[in-house]
Amino acid sequence: MLHESSKEWRRITAEKGGSFPAARRKTRAVKVGGVIIGGGFPVTVQSMTATDTRDIEATVGAIKRLEEAGCDIIRVAVLDEQAAAVLGQIKSRIAIPLVADIHFSQTLALTAIAQGVDKIRINPGNIGPDWKVAEVAEAAKDAGVPIRIGVNSGSLPKDLLEEFGHDDPRAFVGAAVRELELLEKHDFYDTVVSLKSSSVTGTIAAYTMLAELCDYPFHLGITEAGTLLSGSVKSAVGIGVLLAHGIGDTLRVSLTADPVEEIRVGKQILSSLELRREGVEIISCPTCGRCQIDLIPLVERVEARTRHIKTPLKVAIMGCVVNGPGEAKAADVGIAGGAGRGVLFVKDRPQRSMPEEELESALLAEIERLTGERPNP
Repeated sequence: MLHESSKEWRRITAEKGGSFPAARRKTRAVKVGGVIIGGGFPVTVQSMTATDTRDIEATVGAIKRLEEAGCDIIRVAVLDEQAAAVLGQIKSRIAIPLVADIHFSQTLALTAIAQGVDKIRINPGNIGPDWKVAEVAEAAKDAGVPIRIGVNSGSLPKDLLEEFGHDDPRAFVGAAVRELELLEKHDFYDTVVSLKSSSVTGTIAAYTMLAELCDYPFHLGITEAGTLLSGSVKSAVGIGVLLAHGIGDTLRVSLTADPVEEIRVGKQILSSLELRREGVEIISCPTCGRCQIDLIPLVERVEARTRHIKTPLKVAIMGCVVNGPGEAKAADVGIAGGAGRGVLFVKDRPQRSMPEEELESALLAEIERLTGERPNP
């Protein structure tokens, strides 16, 4: 039964407000090359190359593909001094900020900074004694290079692991606070923080706790999330919950898949929360016994042919006469089919009826007219 009289719905909904996601958490702004993280700026999407960084051609080629997919910031693994020494050459050939991923050696971080990278990422617990972190902080401050503190269960400080275990959010927050205090001791505040666990609930708890303790911008992610399907689901849940509550300034969807898929999923998470409108957003019905056109392959073809389009556009592809017309009218452009025929809508106005076999070409032509961008053949 209802907990309140149905007559009270206006009062209750007015008190709750009509805006969601929640207002963004206020953070300091951190400049990474030409991109700003935090400070109220749009949430950015990152990825990491799967190439051997020492192979300049392969790494630049991989980054170019990610740029084309809409990647805002790219990270590369710095395995040794040879990898660190080519970072400047890689940076000179790409258009997005370059982040050096550093583990175990502060000298690699120093070389990366000297090579002109836009940010470095270090993990508490594996860079070594405090004096090594301090050395990195001093060099980064002098060069104007920000640092991301990347906390994850694979590199927590030993004492915190012994006290809390691998996936306890208190260990993650403790590691981050310890590293932030060390950087602040050396007057370094140009910092981004991530708290990535493979546990969705643990990750949400850790970020929520740390949000109460600092104003540094957060890099969101679920680490070791899995393959394309399972990893996308885990990432969308964990990252989505945090973003919906105003927490998060940049993100990476970590998938055991082509890194381009990380960008597609990350952008889709932001689009689903209406935090970033870019490209074609397709809304389509899940199909049921009322569907009277061959909907699934139609949607898949339109999605594949419009994936490259940058202009924001909501496209409805509906398969029946029950919800189809109404949903199609709510989009910028759409089609609703039934019994071998369909109707093309633009905004909330039906344009014309046509046979089912003409729906795809008519829809794509209208998308091209509205965006000025040609669908792929």
